[in-house]
Amino acid sequence: MEQEQSEKVEREQHRDERIEKTGQLTLEENVDHKRIHLLSIIGEIEGHDNLSGSSKTTKYEHILPQLAAIEDSSQIDGVLVLLNTMGGDVEAGLAIAEMLASLSKPTVSLVLGGSHSIGVPIAVSTDYSFIVPTGTMVIHPVRMNGMVIGVPQTFDYFKQIQDRITGFVCSHCRITQSRLEELMMETGVLTKDVGSILVGREAVNMGIINEVGGISRAIGKLHELMSGSQDTGTEAGKRAL
Repeated sequence: MEQEQSEKVEREQHRDERIEKTGQLTLEENVDHKRIHLLSIIGEIEGHDNLSGSSKTTKYEHILPQLAAIEDSSQIDGVLVLLNTMGGDVEAGLAIAEMLASLSKPTVSLVLGGSHSIGVPIAVSTDYSFIVPTGTMVIHPVRMNGMVIGVPQTFDYFKQIQDRITGFVCSHCRITQSRLEELMMETGVLTKDVGSILVGREAVNMGIINEVGGISRAIGKLHELMSGSQDTGTEAGKRAL
């Protein structure tokens, strides 16, 4: 009995340390005995440059190996992605989105406080997506701070990056490319900037997110996908229109 209690305490300590260091956790105490990997995308998505120590960040060099390990693991049945991110590095964000989209395991995303900028491709990269009623998504074109030299070449490069983002988003949700670009270039919503803010159901009505819902709906949907009882992702969303 004492040994069991000691092992339980040790498991709980390991779980707490894992949450604190990586924001990740394996959910396994459910009636179906399914193992769900919980992945948190929070703060700013960090790219090749380290951000300040006071910033909350998601480090892509931690996420990518973990996703590869999930794909290779026979112990993980599905992935739940929680998003509350301001965006960040475009290349790093797209890399995470591509990895999630290519997993063979069922995946569900849940937008909480927000999934802005490059967080949008990550939110739609899963088989099915949710957003809470107060969750927000900021849609805007690619931006860069500082001086830009070689303007025509820079514009061409930005256009290529923008096409990669819009192409990915539109291939993983129901919004059309023309409508997405309209939202990106809206001038009357964001002060001193271009872009659009979508709140909760607006993101669903626009065809970006599948459904409004919270953690119970997200976990319930993931269990449905893991049991194979429903169609996944974009195809199911298209038929629901």
